[in-house]
Amino acid sequence: MKVLAINCGSSTLKFQLFEALAGPAEGAGQRLAGGLIDRFGSQGTVAFSAASGETFKEDAAIPDHGEGVRRVLDWLNACRLLMPDGLAAVGHRVVQGADRFVEPTMLDDAVIDAIQALSDLAPLHNGPSLQAIRAARAAGVPMVAVFDTAFHRTLPARAFTYALPHDLAEKHRIRRYGFHGLAHRYMAERYAALTGTQAAPGRLITLQLGNGCSAAAIAGGRAADTSMGFTPLEGLIMGTRSGDVDPSVVSYLVRKENTTADEIESWLNRRSGLLGVSGTSRDMRELLERERQGDARAALAVDMFCYRIRKYLGAYLAVLGGAEAIVFGGGIGEHAAEVRARICAGLEWCGLTLDPQRNAAIVGTEGRISADDARIHAHVLPVNEEAIIVRDTLSCLRQNPQR
Repeated sequence: MKVLAINCGSSTLKFQLFEALAGPAEGAGQRLAGGLIDRFGSQGTVAFSAASGETFKEDAAIPDHGEGVRRVLDWLNACRLLMPDGLAAVGHRVVQGADRFVEPTMLDDAVIDAIQALSDLAPLHNGPSLQAIRAARAAGVPMVAVFDTAFHRTLPARAFTYALPHDLAEKHRIRRYGFHGLAHRYMAERYAALTGTQAAPGRLITLQLGNGCSAAAIAGGRAADTSMGFTPLEGLIMGTRSGDVDPSVVSYLVRKENTTADEIESWLNRRSGLLGVSGTSRDMRELLERERQGDARAALAVDMFCYRIRKYLGAYLAVLGGAEAIVFGGGIGEHAAEVRARICAGLEWCGLTLDPQRNAAIVGTEGRISADDARIHAHVLPVNEEAIIVRDTLSCLRQNPQR
């Protein structure tokens, strides 16, 4: 049976098509095709490829994620990749499920309405996912939502509760939900598989570092803490998001700039982070090059990025009482060896020592980058969220055969 995984970011759409394993067997099965649509609205790029050799690339102005899904389905049909039996199911990553959706869930009108109602908690993400979900209905097959927040449902109260008046927090469901759950779960599960620790997984700190960034403390395969909170804005410095900031900054800027809180929130999400500090780019590759050319603001942005992550590493080592390994994932984590080295610099005191040659050699592939005698190991594990989406979609279908 063929299952399509659709993974919407705020300005991207990734997909993978799998020939899924039938029955209760674990795993997503054989990958048949995949691709990326990058930058919706204008000056976007499309890059699709199939395991059988078909490829499609173009520059295109695709207006939204709904049209992106239509492009994906049209290409899969044109390449006859859905033949002979057609598509069996579609799985969608949805960023915010809050405390309502903590398991993979069959999509129907009521669930779609509930996801819409949660959009205020993930303003950059739930909307694009809903566009994709509505467009994918044209395939006429069962669909499943897999929620990023679900992995963090095991956070203890001391980690997910904000120090706010209890009645207000309860009334408005204000708590730390955590995000990037599929990525952190993948890194934890893949690390356990590679090291043979599935039966007794240890203490890990996972770092999902891309345009969006987050850290997670994981004990026994379960989330103990994570850097993102009520929305994906909290925590690490990101491409365009500020990460941790004094909340008084919002009201201060409202007064000083004579604007609204919504506008300031938009600035914190879209104009801050690496882009805001550097004034030039959110792309780590470009910032590293600018730093080499003497750009002081680019250098500061990179330094702040690494410093904030190092602070969280120290905090999560305290939360976990030490760790077996640090795992890097995401576009920056998987490809930027220099950034990995700068994050880990100065952490020899806790037993984290990188091997410079190993670190430089691992670019976009799996591998250990720590020294042989390191007490805390470091690994790079390219994240495959789509494989998790397919596995969870199959599990949900098995539990709901009548759907």
